[in-house]
Amino acid sequence: MTPFGQSVRRLRKINRITLKQFAQDMGVSSAYFSALEHGYRGRPGPGLVQQIAGYFNLGTEETDELKRLAALSHPRITVDTAGLNPKATELANMLAELIHELDEDTIDWIINEIRGRRLNRARGGPTH
Repeated sequence: MTPFGQSVRRLRKINRITLKQFAQDMGVSSAYFSALEHGYRGRPGPGLVQQIAGYFNLGTEETDELKRLAALSHPRITVDTAGLNPKATELANMLAELIHELDEDTIDWIINEIRGRRLNRARGGPTH
């Protein structure tokens, strides 16, 4: 499941809307939405994200968050490390090889570590 798919499913559950009803209301097949929620389809386009936000009557902040999650929800990514530090290539290959073995706590730690370092860099602080 992708972050976007998880968010859409949560919105459906909160509003007690079945996948079938949601798909019908949106004019899209339920198979497409099921695949989108489960990460078997690529990230949705901006028009569909906006349509979903409108369907659930989301405010600006919630809509922006849904857009952010959509951008982070491509289930089959390619990482181009050409020209980068050899450690970047090693990291990309390690993640590709081991991602299926990582538990949720480890994944959360990695994500939080990267976010924290990006935030520190944006503030002009140290990244280590």
